[in-house]
Amino acid sequence: MDYYMISEEDLREIGNILKQDLIDSGAHCVFLIDLSGNILVSMDDGLNKHDIYALAALAAGNFGAVSAMARLIGEKKFSLLFHKGEKENMNFSKIKDEFLLGTIFGKDLSLGFLRLKVAESIRKITKFLDVATRS
Repeated sequence: MDYYMISEEDLREIGNILKQDLIDSGAHCVFLIDLSGNILVSMDDGLNKHDIYALAALAAGNFGAVSAMARLIGEKKFSLLFHKGEKENMNFSKIKDEFLLGTIFGKDLSLGFLRLKVAESIRKITKFLDVATRS
């Protein structure tokens, strides 16, 4: 397991990435958490309020359960979870082995476009995490 020392400045930069890539593209809410459910960075569009503390804890547990299911069918891991609702959808993407990026978005934002923007964000965020890694 890697350990991370992420500076406040790096967290601000990660927040800027999430705002520019996801919130400004139409996502309602986005948050970066560790696999224990601790929130590192979160933001929303100012219009849609969600209990991200509960969501973070549940997402971490959900991802743990899904990872166990992946192993049961012979996969090392699943790196993506998607939940479709009537009004809002949730997408969770794993970053490295220790983090999840959660995104809540509505029908006005296509899943394909969102996944493209999430992949772009992950590439940028990973650069910060690579520097922050301390084994």
